[in-house]
Amino acid sequence: MKNLRKILIIYAHPAQKKSRINKAMILKAKELQNVSIHDLYDLYPDFHIDVKFEQDCLRSTDLLILQFPIYWYSSPSIIKEWKFSVLEYGFAHGPTGTALNGKPFMLALSAAGLPEAYQRGGVNHFTLDEFLRPFEQTAAICGMPYWPPFLIQGAPNLSEKEINEHADSYCELLLSLGRGTHKYFSAEGR
Repeated sequence: MKNLRKILIIYAHPAQKKSRINKAMILKAKELQNVSIHDLYDLYPDFHIDVKFEQDCLRSTDLLILQFPIYWYSSPSIIKEWKFSVLEYGFAHGPTGTALNGKPFMLALSAAGLPEAYQRGGVNHFTLDEFLRPFEQTAAICGMPYWPPFLIQGAPNLSEKEINEHADSYCELLLSLGRGTHKYFSAEGR
């Protein structure tokens, strides 16, 4: 396949050995030639992010995906450290911070809670969209189109068959994003 868009996945799972769905998803993503994966806990166990390396990778990618399990209604802490360090003023935002302008941004998420838990009146009191607003705003301030997340809910209760189906769906999404054929590339999908 020629001329595929480059996709960079910034991946963080603080309990990777216990992961089932994220592990399956990332293994499928590794099979794709146009996808690069930065496993933050593997690359930066001391949380000392190589800012220049990460920024160089962002400059050369066409699409950014942050992949992680939802922890306490947000991302694992290393994702926040990555954002604070890498998406700095003058690079990702501010008058001269245009390196990411126009590059699509999306999330690939897993959550333990079922959809009914993430709604008004549900056990979590708010929708997932409300919990994800800081990511949407991060994309906005960096001039990046924010695309709807790839979301798996009820992760701990998935069967092996369901895990494989979700991982295959993720791979199909990555392929269509790489080809530029996904609905997100149309005016209606944004």
